[in-house]
Amino acid sequence: MKQVEQLIKKFDLIPHPEGGYFKEIYRSQGVVFPESLPKEYQGSRNYATSIYFLLTSDTFSAFHKIKQDEIWHFYSGSPLMLYVISEEGELSEHCIGNDFGKGQIPQFVVPGNHWFAAKTINPDDYSFVGCTVSPGFDFKDFVLPERKELLDKFPQHSILIHSLTRN
Repeated sequence: MKQVEQLIKKFDLIPHPEGGYFKEIYRSQGVVFPESLPKEYQGSRNYATSIYFLLTSDTFSAFHKIKQDEIWHFYSGSPLMLYVISEEGELSEHCIGNDFGKGQIPQFVVPGNHWFAAKTINPDDYSFVGCTVSPGFDFKDFVLPERKELLDKFPQHSILIHSLTRN
């Protein structure tokens, strides 16, 4: 897929631990100090951060969670399916894309502390999106669980968890 190679090169994307490729493009200079954050945060956070994120039909964004809300913005390529599981085990599915007549939406907010994963819908294609996090992203807030942990928590979603985890 020549377009994927061009996007990786043009935007200087690198592999992301959850799958796909990314590049941080914005980190606010303003900072939220620990005393103004909920106690589950360790240290300060920037007001907001933003990345480019690229998935291909050969990979997926594995189930993970962060403490913050994360806004997904669709840019180009195939629509993608975003799967979200709440701590109570409620599953929701959201098609992020630009074919509004088919019910796709160009933007979606994943609530903080929800498990989520994504995959490109069309075969032999890519999904190019952006993700904005506030307060700003820090890998201290990132949890990439082992498959067994999610299966123990959410056995009712075992097929989906098996397909969107790596270990």
